[in-house]
Formats: sequence, structure tokens, C-alpha cells
Amino acid sequence: MGYILLGIFIFLLVLVVRNIAIVPQATAYVVERMGIYHTTWEAGFRWKIPFVDRIAKKVSLKEQVVDFKPQPVITKDNVTMQIDTVVFFQITDSKLYTYGVERPMSAIENLTATTLRNIIGEMELDHTLTSRDIINTKITSILDQATDKWGIKVNRVEVKNIIPPAEIQDAMEKQMKAERQKREAILVAEGKKESAILVAEGEKESAILRADAVREQRIREAQGEAQAIMEVQKAMADSIKVLNEACPNDKVLALKSLEALAKVADGRATKLIIPSDIQNLAGTVTSIKELISDK
Repeated sequence: MGYILLGIFIFLLVLVVRNIAIVPQATAYVVERMGIYHTTWEAGFRWKIPFVDRIAKKVSLKEQVVDFKPQPVITKDNVTMQIDTVVFFQITDSKLYTYGVERPMSAIENLTATTLRNIIGEMELDHTLTSRDIINTKITSILDQATDKWGIKVNRVEVKNIIPPAEIQDAMEKQMKAERQKREAILVAEGKKESAILVAEGEKESAILRADAVREQRIREAQGEAQAIMEVQKAMADSIKVLNEACPNDKVLALKSLEALAKVADGRATKLIIPSDIQNLAGTVTSIKELISDK
């Protein structure tokens, strides 16, 4: 009897332990009772009735990322290319996610491929290659609306790779190479242009500086000549002043007249006009002799 009671106790203990559930954070458990949806457990300590309740599905509420393999699509101008996408989604309703659709990931993949074909089918190749943001926005909006009834929130869809046919890739590579060479040529030409402009500006500034230097030199020379003339005139004025203060007699004046006449005669003039008051050279010379002999 003791063994029977011990066995029953152990059985009940195991039964209780097996029906205790601890739901982790950011996780939800969908519980069925007698095969029918009963409730959704959030994070925390839970207990289910043995043989009656069953955890039908454990659902992660974190944002999830799924990378789908490349899908063949045809553009409006009949170019077939491969496009692979990345979908970021989050489960917002565990009940709808559990009972809304069979194999949700497969459903999302097929819906993404179909939506992508519809969008690309309305665009030409060049527009497709340069409009990733537009494609991402359109496909995100369509997927989010379609998966809402499955309890799924599509946060965003990213077009990861757009792979055109090999011949188009070769043409694109050649075009890119030509554009790079063109940009390099433009940069070289702009560099030469800038260099020529700098050289011309340097020569211009140098010429301006040389002209300024020559002008400054001429100004200084003119100022020096003017200063010299002023000094000479001042010296002459001083000499005349001294001469006047000395009260020179007629003999001294006659001597000064002859000195001035000698300077004039020293020039290249072919004609010489002698003042009337010194025309009598003999008398002037005699006067000069007496002046020199006079102590």
C-alpha cells in the first residue's frame, strides 16, 4: 500500500511539473483547450490543466529578418533580371499568426515575389536600377497590408541585389568605365585650367608689383631731384643774402657778372648776348685786377 501511495505521489508530482510553463520575455504561447483556441499566454509563470490544455504554438514577438533567394523578374522593356530581397517583420497577433495562414514564411516569400514582379513589370531597366527606394516603399506598403490579416506587421523590405543579364552587365561596365575616363579627363582639364589661371594671376600680380616698384622709384627720384633743386635754390638764396649783407661794391658785382658770363660761355650756345653794363671789357678787366690786388 505504501508503494502504491508513493507511486501516486510521484505521478502527481510529475504531472504538476510537466504542466507548469514559464513564458520568456518577448514570447507568447497560444493555448488550446480541448483542441479549441483558449487563450494567449504572455511572459511569466503559467499553469495548464493536464490532458485538457495544450500549447499549440510558441510565437516570438521580436522583429525578425528573412532573406529570400533571388527571384526572376521581367521589366517593362522585356529584360529578365534576378532580384533578391530582405524582409523585416514582426508578429503582432499570435492568434492570427497561428491560425491565419499555413506556413507563414512561405506565404510571405510567395507574396513578396508576386508583388516584386508586378512592380518591376511596370518599370524599365534603367528606372529599375536607379529606383530602389521607390521599389522598397511600394513593396513594403503592399506586403504590410496583405499580411495584416495574418497578424504580421511588415516593417520594411529592402532590395538587396539587382542582377541584370550578363550582356547588360558588360555594357554597364563599359559605360561605367567610359564615364570614369570622362570624369578623369574633365578633372585633368580643370586642373590644367586652374593651373593656367594661377600662372596668369601670378604673372599679373608680378607685373603690377614691378610697375609699382618702377613708379615708386621714379617718384623717389623725382622727389630727390626736387629736393636737390630746393637745396641749390636755398644755397643760392643764402649766398645772395650773404652777399647783400656784405654790401658789395661795383667791382665785386662786376666780378660776379664775369663769373656768370663765363658759365654761360661754357655752354653749347653759338650766340652770346652780353649785357650793356659789362660791354667795356677792358675797363672791367682793369677793375678786376685792382680788386684782386686789393687786400
